[in-house]
Amino acid sequence: MRAPLRRLLSCVAVLFWSGVLLYFYASGRINSYLAQDFRLIVFAGGLGLGVLGMFNLLTAWQKADCGHDHGGESHDHETGDVHPLVAFLVMLVPVVLSVAWTKDQYSSATLSRKGLYDTPAEGASPIFAASMPPLTREMIEKGHGRTEDGFYEFSLMELFLATGDRELQSAIGGMKVQTTGRWVEEKNNNKAGTRKRLYRLFMTCCVADSRAIPIVLEFGKTPPHFEENAWVRVSGTMGFPLEKGLLQPVLVVDHAEAAEAPEEDSFMRK
Repeated sequence: MRAPLRRLLSCVAVLFWSGVLLYFYASGRINSYLAQDFRLIVFAGGLGLGVLGMFNLLTAWQKADCGHDHGGESHDHETGDVHPLVAFLVMLVPVVLSVAWTKDQYSSATLSRKGLYDTPAEGASPIFAASMPPLTREMIEKGHGRTEDGFYEFSLMELFLATGDRELQSAIGGMKVQTTGRWVEEKNNNKAGTRKRLYRLFMTCCVADSRAIPIVLEFGKTPPHFEENAWVRVSGTMGFPLEKGLLQPVLVVDHAEAAEAPEEDSFMRK
């Protein structure tokens, strides 16, 4: 394959990678993969690849001296062990298929490995408790908004973390609360089929290190139907019962309804 054509293929591959990065940033799809602190790096990388690709494209047909003497013999510094077309396809095909097929979210099996059905660890309680002043029910009520129906608005993270803090359990237990998350099946301790699970993801830097933050929903009857992973707003009474020797954050639900997706799918590191 002629040298200019090899260069052209390389330029197209670099420009395609640039386009993918800029597309993910501009479309907002990058939000599902990276915490906010790292998204500008993707944008800068996309611009850098674009500049590099355009420069190489504009100079692809120019001849240049390699800078040393070959004794009059022709010599090609651009040949390699891999055919240029094969290298081009290896660079592009996996990326095209990944962009086309990804759903920008975890499968149920992956969520299970990310802690969706794990019990909140009480071992985290000393760290969390040490960072908080002594809490009372009155203090918590003052720090949270209240719906017209009298439910206090909590994030799912607050309810989850309270499972590892006795003081928070005492303050929040029995409160009428409202929270929002993604709706999935409950696979633990659900013989009667009256339970579901609500979760959100917590992300430190990227989707690879994220983990599920779940609570259990108890309906006392057949739960309403929502699509798997749909965003749902639930209202009810919060409790922390001991089940099979482990504390569980359980919300006894009075009402559940479809909800709009929040601006950020995951809780982010602050």
